[in-house]
Amino acid sequence: MSNLVIVESPAKAKTIKKYLGKDYDVVASMGHVRDLPSARLSVDVNNNFAPKYEVIKGKEKLVDELQSKAKSSDKVYLATDPDREGEAISWHLAYLLDLPLDEVDRVEFNEITKTGVKNGMASPRTINIDLVNAQQARRILDRLVGYKLSPFVSQKIHRGLSAGRVQSVAVRIIVDRENEIRAFKPEEYWSIDAKFIPKGSRKAFSAALYGDKNGKIKIKNKEQADRILADLEGADFIITKVKNGTRKKSPAPPFITSTLQQEASRKLNFQSRRTMKVAQELYEGVELEGIGAIGLITYMRTDSLRISNDAIADAQTYIRDTYGDKYLPAKPRFFKSRAGAQDGHEAIRPSTPSITPAQIKGSVTNDQYKLYKLIWERFMASQMADCIQKTTQADIEGNGYIFKAAGYRVDFDGFTTLYVESKDDEDDKDNRILSLEKDTPCKAKELLGNQHFTQPPARFTEASLIKALEEYGIGRPSTYAATISTITSREYVKREGKTLVPTELGEALAGLMKERFPKIVNVKFTAQMEQELDTVESGETEWVELLDGFYTDFDKTLKKAKADMQGVKIELEEDKTDIICEKCGRQMVVKVGRYGKFIACPGYPDCKNVKKYVENVGVKCPKCDGDVIVKRTGKGKIFYGCSNYPNCDFVSWYEPVEERCPNCGDILFKRKGKKGGLFCQHEGCGYKK
Repeated sequence: MSNLVIVESPAKAKTIKKYLGKDYDVVASMGHVRDLPSARLSVDVNNNFAPKYEVIKGKEKLVDELQSKAKSSDKVYLATDPDREGEAISWHLAYLLDLPLDEVDRVEFNEITKTGVKNGMASPRTINIDLVNAQQARRILDRLVGYKLSPFVSQKIHRGLSAGRVQSVAVRIIVDRENEIRAFKPEEYWSIDAKFIPKGSRKAFSAALYGDKNGKIKIKNKEQADRILADLEGADFIITKVKNGTRKKSPAPPFITSTLQQEASRKLNFQSRRTMKVAQELYEGVELEGIGAIGLITYMRTDSLRISNDAIADAQTYIRDTYGDKYLPAKPRFFKSRAGAQDGHEAIRPSTPSITPAQIKGSVTNDQYKLYKLIWERFMASQMADCIQKTTQADIEGNGYIFKAAGYRVDFDGFTTLYVESKDDEDDKDNRILSLEKDTPCKAKELLGNQHFTQPPARFTEASLIKALEEYGIGRPSTYAATISTITSREYVKREGKTLVPTELGEALAGLMKERFPKIVNVKFTAQMEQELDTVESGETEWVELLDGFYTDFDKTLKKAKADMQGVKIELEEDKTDIICEKCGRQMVVKVGRYGKFIACPGYPDCKNVKKYVENVGVKCPKCDGDVIVKRTGKGKIFYGCSNYPNCDFVSWYEPVEERCPNCGDILFKRKGKKGGLFCQHEGCGYKK
């Protein structure tokens, strides 16, 4: 008997073939095979939004091969990814391979393991047309917005720009935050911070002034702080109140798509696109020494916190054998998914929990190891006992003033022995405290007045933007990586370290969209569209009805904007360069196009002279007299090289600075990351600043 199984990727095909054996031919569609062609709108808005799909250019030969294999097979199984997009790919394959839609040929694999593949093959079903229509509606919705809006914003702001349904909202959110930061007015305040040593002890603990017998004191300036410090000079201090308690700290749930992207950004410094690429590899399968090809994690596009009983049992066995019974909770942990979660798949977890990160390290890439370790530890910790902390709160009085101290000590580490979740607003403050007793006199080792200013809201990082998009209900977690990649590659937003900052271009786009298309960039409206797409998936709403309701109002708004802004163009400030146009003598300027920045003559269209944009660091090459310039790898990673390449081979991942090393006189480089600082790369020098 001949059976054909079609999956999306060759890696997945290889892993599944291992489990199915010689009676099955497993081949890959290489992702999508049919789509809306990019050269035109390809949607008939006057005929129920009928899409005009075509075989994707370059895949004609692959489709011919699939058709040939399907004809010679007794049975064809469509095993594309288990989500909306995967369902749509199966639907397109069924059309191209002439498979009836009532054929029971659709199979899903939540994990690429022997059990996962066996269970999937044992439960074939028909293609879920509601899922397909939800995906079609999203695709057509995005196509209508992109293809109708992009020419308008290009005409009004800059040639070659594009506007998208979700990306425009993301840009607006980042721009709004930047405007909040600009409008923020810092207010001065002071704190009185102390270090006390209890009588009979050598260890100090920290405390901060709370107030006096009349209540809390707000210190607004240095004069007020100095008066209090003067009152406290020579004061006798005593602990007047101690409250001891116990608190339990529970582990975070296993990952869903959005939390995986956030935590990989915080802990591993992975951009979301990188995270999803590596997660896809782990899901599809890797070759492990002594085991063979196996999928290491469950499906990575999910918003459900559900975990199978088998996986929980496997985790309990590992925890018991490794850490002992006391590290197991009284009963297994189950986590509740957020409202609106689709619950189509389990949470992201190791498909075989007994396979530890240490076991795979020699068989996988560094990125695969790091991400698997993160997923494995998060899942295992989620099934471990609480961390028990003993808490202490104390009041210390002196000359009528009251200081407060608060802290904890770990009584039982529980899950924290393996994993602790990171936070966006994390600081390095250690608030552990020693045991304190009431009526104990204290010596003030230190009393300091410290000036502070209220801080504006923080700029978004990838992690915090993904969190915001999820909380607002904008887009789907599986689309966040592509959205962030789009708005940065088109230079609507730039990265400054880990933060996302709007460019002038992004602010102009957001301003135009807010003024003329308020619904498109309205957070609540966009979230409502997501909910309506969910009702298409559940069969409650017809997809054509959803599109008609959106497009009627959108088309009317677009026509009005075109009429109102006829002859109007939004001018961006152009950065002048010191380059003189050799064709007409004008001073050339930096412009932004579809593919980023370039240098152009301001005399366009009379003079069409353009040059490649080169970002100069302002430092001379340490090997020759050339300029050090910013360069990018094929994947967009920044490095630094000499403008005289290939005659000069100077390159560095670190940015050089003008300052010279005081030890050897060589050029210094800027260290990346939180620690920052300068260092010397000269062999044997080792200077750091």
